[in-house]
Amino acid sequence: MRVLISVYDKTGILDFAKELTHLGWEIIASGGTSNVLNKSKIKTTPVKNINGFPEIFDGRLKTISPKIEGALLFDRENAKHLKEAKKFGILPIDMVVCNFYPLKKGIDVGGPAMVRAGAKNYKYVTVLVTPGDYQKVLKFLKEKKEIPLSFRLKLAQKTFEKTAEYDRKISQSLKSERF
Repeated sequence: MRVLISVYDKTGILDFAKELTHLGWEIIASGGTSNVLNKSKIKTTPVKNINGFPEIFDGRLKTISPKIEGALLFDRENAKHLKEAKKFGILPIDMVVCNFYPLKKGIDVGGPAMVRAGAKNYKYVTVLVTPGDYQKVLKFLKEKKEIPLSFRLKLAQKTFEKTAEYDRKISQSLKSERF
C-alpha cells in the first residue's frame, strides 16, 4: 500500500506517518513534507522519484504528472487501465494526505488536483484533507485492515467540499486582487 503525503499544515502528520509505516505502508512525500518526515526518521520516497522530474519553479510544479495523477485515477478493475498502467510504469497510490497552503502564500494548484483525482476514484483511494481524520483512518486500518468504502465516500465528499471552499476563496481574492 502506498500513500502520498503533501501537507502545508503538519499537525499530527508525524504520528500518522509513523503509524502508517508500522502498518507496512510506503510513504511518498513532496519536498517540505519529506524533509519533516525524514528528520523524524520516517523513510519517504520523494515525489521526484515517482514522476522522474524534480520540483521546479520554486516548488510550483512537483506533484502534477501522469505518474502521480495516473496512480490515483486508474480503475483497478478495468483491464485496459491495468494494461496502460503497466505499460507506463504507473503503480497505484492508495491514499492521499494533503492540505492546501494559504492564499497568502499563493494559489495551490497541485494539491487540489491530487485530492480531486483521488476523490474521483474513492472506490480505490482514500483522501484525507484534514488532520482530524487521521485517527479514524488508523483505527480502521488497525481493526479491519482496510478503510470501508462508505467512509472513503464520506472523505471524498469532504474533499470536494474543501476544494470548492478553496476555489471560492481564490475567486473572492481575485475579485479584490488581493491575497
